[in-house]
Amino acid sequence: MARLNHSTLRRLQNLPQIPSVWEGDRRPMTPDTNLTSLDADSEATGECIIWVDGSQGMVRAMDMVPSDMGPEAIVRTLLRAMEHPQSPAPVARPQKIVVKDREIQFFLRGVLQDLEIVIEYVPDLPLIDEIFRGLQEVAESRPPQLPLQYAEIVTEKAYQIWQDAPWERLGEHQIISIELNLFGIDTLYISTLGKLGMDYGVLMYRSLDSLKRFRERVVRNKSYDNLEEAFLTQDCLFVTFDREDDLEEDDENFVNITTLPLSEIEPNFGNLHPLEGLRSILYDEEAAVVLVALEALHRFLRDHRQKLVRYQFPNLSRRYRIPINLPDGEKKQVSVKVETLPDIADELAAMTSDEESETDEEFEIEVPRLRDDLVPPKSFLSLGVVPWETAKYLRNNTQFHQAAETEIPEVGDGLPVVVIQTSKPKAELLIHSLQEAGGLEGICFNPGEDPTVGQTYDLGILKTEDGDLHLFGEFIEDDPVHQEARKKWEQRCKKTKGWCGLIIAMGLTGASRGQPQFKDMMALLEVRSIPPQELGLGPLQLIPAPF
Repeated sequence: MARLNHSTLRRLQNLPQIPSVWEGDRRPMTPDTNLTSLDADSEATGECIIWVDGSQGMVRAMDMVPSDMGPEAIVRTLLRAMEHPQSPAPVARPQKIVVKDREIQFFLRGVLQDLEIVIEYVPDLPLIDEIFRGLQEVAESRPPQLPLQYAEIVTEKAYQIWQDAPWERLGEHQIISIELNLFGIDTLYISTLGKLGMDYGVLMYRSLDSLKRFRERVVRNKSYDNLEEAFLTQDCLFVTFDREDDLEEDDENFVNITTLPLSEIEPNFGNLHPLEGLRSILYDEEAAVVLVALEALHRFLRDHRQKLVRYQFPNLSRRYRIPINLPDGEKKQVSVKVETLPDIADELAAMTSDEESETDEEFEIEVPRLRDDLVPPKSFLSLGVVPWETAKYLRNNTQFHQAAETEIPEVGDGLPVVVIQTSKPKAELLIHSLQEAGGLEGICFNPGEDPTVGQTYDLGILKTEDGDLHLFGEFIEDDPVHQEARKKWEQRCKKTKGWCGLIIAMGLTGASRGQPQFKDMMALLEVRSIPPQELGLGPLQLIPAPF
């Protein structure tokens, strides 16, 4: 049995002993029980340890611990109850402790034998029983995130939207309206999150004015001060997608959740209103409205998938009749009209472009655009080398070849290359996009950082002949695997006088994933390796999305 060390024992012996009886116990808690109102120090789930002063009727200390944690945990909470009570109570040790567990009684007797505290067993602890009953009642009375009658169907529709991935086709400024005339809401204005690869979701604004005001405040707020205040002025319903909490806590590195299986994605629902703030609960009428909106959006995306592509946002309109069970049990066919709003999209985009123009004029510099829409999402990226014989083969046997301006010296173990592997249709679209841009000018690695997590990155950038810069990868700078790959990349580029290559391959989901074969390689572009100083960007800093 562990014992208190001498210095701790002397410190506790110097505490004043008060004529009071404390109750102590540890009990399993349901996952939904909320202890935040009692300032539990731990966020763990499992069992709750509690110490109360029965004479004063107050909680002195409380902790949540894993169920398999040993009896030492109850002593740690007791010592905190003596020296650092969470309630406004004096620092002290009790005259007597009562517990209803024989094992806890014997353990405490052994540990506390030099503190002159009587440890007794009692069959019941009425004060602690009352506290736990209250906690359980609070947990049971708390409304769920979605009403029971809508929980399954709304969650199912949310997963449909996740698989539709509207953020791959729509920018945040490209607004879709859903006219539904339900529960006092005439029209919802849909904006998607996900273009930046950080936050994914669908915002359903109850008014166009709210959407415009929020976007304007964010764009005009150069210093990002009072961003939280601007966030809370929105009037919208929302569904956002996150990684399941229990998985996210174990992952120290950022993971783009679009690469995860569906089983690891969790939709979250809520409401924002200037007078109500953020509420992570939908009530009956709100859940019904979200259900209709998500189903309408899903059908619209399905019907117009070929027409909604990056940078193309034509006038589209479609009507649907959507069946729904109303909160009062009535079954109804809701008639909705879904349409794109290109004029609104241009107006919202102009807010950003006007701001960028003002900034450029103020500083009298031309800042190249860094875009992230060229390389298809979920592509497999690798940094390596192809032997010179392979390079010769690819020059004559690929769908598209962009030759170097001069002959590349065949020195070293091969041509340093970046490989982008995706599906065949997306590879063809990528090749077409590069051709439309006049070809590829070069490949660069530029420093970047995410101040929110204190992480630095090596940003892979493609520069096209039209002057645009395209982000193709974010590599963690201190990753030893990437460090070794970059070191070899620099050494090989030095031997080839700065020449390197980009290989575009298909076969993302097949047996050749990560190791494309000759038959999978669709394009070879031979270009210069551009030093970051030539781009003149300096370290790039990630600015979090406002939602």
